[in-house]
Amino acid sequence: MKLICLTFLLSFSIMANAQTLTHNQLQFERVKNAYDEKWTSLREVLSKFSIGHSPLMLINAYKAEKTLEVWMKNPGDKFYRLIKVYEFCASSGLLGPKVMEGDKQTPEGFYYINVLNPMSNYHLSLGINYPNHVDIERTGKQNSPGGDIYIHGSCETVGCIPLTDDKIKELYLLAIFSTDLKTKKIPVNIYPFKMTEENMKKYAIQFPAHVDFWKTLQQGYLAFEKDKNAINFKVAKGKYIVK
Repeated sequence: MKLICLTFLLSFSIMANAQTLTHNQLQFERVKNAYDEKWTSLREVLSKFSIGHSPLMLINAYKAEKTLEVWMKNPGDKFYRLIKVYEFCASSGLLGPKVMEGDKQTPEGFYYINVLNPMSNYHLSLGINYPNHVDIERTGKQNSPGGDIYIHGSCETVGCIPLTDDKIKELYLLAIFSTDLKTKKIPVNIYPFKMTEENMKKYAIQFPAHVDFWKTLQQGYLAFEKDKNAINFKVAKGKYIVK
């Protein structure tokens, strides 16, 4: 049986032209209703931070803290600013990466949004590109890494990130209006926790098997904390290497 976060098969590649995609998305009842309900207040928030039309967007999620941060900037700005923070309304599994289908783990790593689903079983949903090359390498040939990982509405999950129907309306709208949809994919960085040295020491005692992997994620976390910009990394031998 597929993961509970599996959404309706109709989805939209974000490789399409952003303007056309936004127009098409707004033809769907749930997206149109979200726009009518939420966009005025969202525009006020963006204006407060001097974020103009078609900003860039980046998402950081922290499993231990159960929070999802939305960072945005204008195309010409030097760094992202924190615009919104949402709490997970449910979670599953333990700290540590997802390694196989059915383990109920939420992935950890550097991903991007690759699906916009306006007809999700969980109201609205944003799919991420799990499994990526690092996940596949970790899983090994003998096991399936699973898939269908989404940020979505509702409060049910066996590996996804649920935010409630109300909160996903805002996040979904911010995603479809982002210029990342035209030029690149919206980064989604999922961390086990806020990866300070203090937290690393704390959780290393509880989960020693994940420490080596977590150190690779920590480099991305620290780079973002310093520069407030998208993480520049490559993948080699099944590991993230932050440049």
